[in-house]
Parts: sequence; C-alpha cells; structure tokens
Amino acid sequence: MIGLLQRVSEASVRVGGETVGAIGPGLLVLVGVQRGDDERAAARLLERLLGYRVFPDAAGRMNLSLADTGHGLLLVPQFTLAADTRKGTRASFTPAAPPAEAERLFTVLAERAHAAHAPVAAGRFGADMQVSLVNDGPVTFWLEAPPRP
Repeated sequence: MIGLLQRVSEASVRVGGETVGAIGPGLLVLVGVQRGDDERAAARLLERLLGYRVFPDAAGRMNLSLADTGHGLLLVPQFTLAADTRKGTRASFTPAAPPAEAERLFTVLAERAHAAHAPVAAGRFGADMQVSLVNDGPVTFWLEAPPRP
C-alpha cells in the first residue's frame, strides 16, 4: 500500500458539493492499493502513518507524530498512485489492485484508523472527489508498505 502523506494546517474532501471529511491540523494521506496488498500491508501503513515523525517539537525539529500530537488524519483513496509511469505518455494501471479489493483494503485501513486514533475522516472510494488542503511546510512524504511475497 502506498500513502502519500502531507502535513496540513487543514484539509477537506467534498463529493457532489457535500463535505464528507475534514480535519484541522494533521495529515492528509492519499492512499493507493497495489496488487498483492493485504490486511497486513494496511496495518503496517497505518502503523507508519500514526508513528511517522512529521510535526515540530519545541525546538522546531520534526520529532512528533500523529500519536504524539493527537492531530487529525484524513484518508483519501487514490488509485492513480499505483500507476506505472515508466514508459510512454499515458499511465498504466496494471499495478493497481482490482477495484473491489482496493475498496475492501481502503475500508480496512479506515476502520483500523478510526479504532486507533481520533480524529479520523475519509474520502469516498470510487467517487469524484474534490480535495482541498493547506500544506504546512510544505511537508510531503511517500510511504510504502509493500505487499508480502
């Protein structure tokens, strides 16, 4: 699983003009599910998201995590993260998990996030979403929890 995380001052996701998820300070994470990903990959990605040190401590160093700060987590499914862009001028989505499996694993990730942390919000799988954010820093990291062989 792929998590493109961005430290934000605020972020929201809208579907059909309705806000379906919003946070104040925290992490906006675009989530891509790849073929071969499983629930262990979802658990590992969540562990990394909650523990990744991206927030400043009193000295201004990135030493604090979501678990330390209690900031928000906004998860947004984005299958295009799993694209193969190595050749040509159009992406191949062969590396992406099939939609039903990707939706299942995104749901597993979101449910586990809700159980482990608050506040948590999420976008809607398969929807045409409008994502708004104020990137704080900017601070952006690509995290990957590779599928197990």
